[in-house]
Amino acid sequence: MKSKRKANVKKMVVQTAAAGLIFNMLMSSPLPATAASASSPAPSAAAGTAATAPAKTSAVTIPSVDSLGLNLKSAVLIEPTTGQVLLSMNADQPLPPASMTKMMTEYLIADAVKNGKLSWDQKVTVSENAAKQIGSRIFLAQGDQHTIEELYIAMAVGSANDATVALAETLSGSEQEFVKLMNETAQKMGMKTAYFINSTGLSRDDMPKKFRPDTDKETVMSAMDAAILAQHIVLDHPDFSKYTTIQSYKFRERDSAPMINYNWMLEANKDIANFKQYAYPGLDGLKTGHTSDAGNCFTGTAVRNGMRLISVVMGANSEAHRFTETKKVLDFGFNNFEIKQVVAAKSTVAGNETVAITKGKKSDVPVVTDAGVTFIVPKGTTTPQVAAVTKINDASTLVAPIKQGTKVGSVTYTYKVNGMETQEKTVNLITSEEAPKAGWFKLLFRAIGSFFSDLFSGVKNLF
Repeated sequence: MKSKRKANVKKMVVQTAAAGLIFNMLMSSPLPATAASASSPAPSAAAGTAATAPAKTSAVTIPSVDSLGLNLKSAVLIEPTTGQVLLSMNADQPLPPASMTKMMTEYLIADAVKNGKLSWDQKVTVSENAAKQIGSRIFLAQGDQHTIEELYIAMAVGSANDATVALAETLSGSEQEFVKLMNETAQKMGMKTAYFINSTGLSRDDMPKKFRPDTDKETVMSAMDAAILAQHIVLDHPDFSKYTTIQSYKFRERDSAPMINYNWMLEANKDIANFKQYAYPGLDGLKTGHTSDAGNCFTGTAVRNGMRLISVVMGANSEAHRFTETKKVLDFGFNNFEIKQVVAAKSTVAGNETVAITKGKKSDVPVVTDAGVTFIVPKGTTTPQVAAVTKINDASTLVAPIKQGTKVGSVTYTYKVNGMETQEKTVNLITSEEAPKAGWFKLLFRAIGSFFSDLFSGVKNLF
């Protein structure tokens, strides 16, 4: 009992001495002139995870690709806004794409018009190279003049090789200069296997001999690359269907008959006797292709219930077969998947509703996401199981005053379900309100409070 009393006395003496020392230091030292000398650092980073409720069990079970019985060299199906791959069969294998090559020409010409380099009513004089093209063509003669739009329609509807070359030369001066632009653009788009030798998709031996490139290579493109190219068309040029849905087009008044769109699957063909069995609801593009080396190919795109899908089939054994196989691929997508917003813009993240700041009137500021997050989910899913991982900026950057809408970190959302590839998207975390700087007096007393707290904690830890 006596030893315990001595210990308590000793502790009281030390605490009293410490308090006196602190008082003397405070009275003899000048007060801080600025709040900066009194601020305490915020944590440099924070991370956390959060998940919603498990996915609804009544959602469809995704069937295997093998169950479709596809008879093709390769195929792929993607949703363009997320880039999610929904079906893949030899999708990265480089193959001759035939006239699907023209999608790159279509993209670049539409881009040049959009950017003011060309205009739809601009007149084009047909060159020797264009006039000598074989295969699908509108029989242009050297010296003929037609507008960019007329030639573009001939390319999009009738897959005209002569019109395609005329457009390429108009933009770049020569077809081979245009080919350089095609290959550069393919690289920028992330097309990993694509390599072009001309603007049309013809084999080298079918090009006019005088204008063949000095290479033994041929044009190749994987189904995945074709899908990426189509993705850029529908996202960068959403008016693409103005041309791709034209069912027939009479190029010249003297022509005996109009050219007929090679795309039998156009939704509008439901009323055409020869094509109605192939017409597909919501389908509005994009491009067919055929050579002896490529077989029959088709890049199609359709939209239903607000969701657009892009399909590519390569190496079908007939014109009709490329469309019946495309139907299988698109049905697989529309029957089994839907697009769903899993996080709305301006949402809070559980466990990270605020971030710590320094020198503010408040010690933290509320934060929200700057954008929504959309994933492809199995059809019928109501509450996708989504995980969230946050990353907060370095504390040295989180100093008041901070404006509303300032980026202070990021959050990465991840979604994984059987039968689908893992989906991931990162959005910014931004302040949902302004964080004004505190006055010097408040900062001073906050610093004094922190000083006393730290000092007494240190004294306490001595015993």
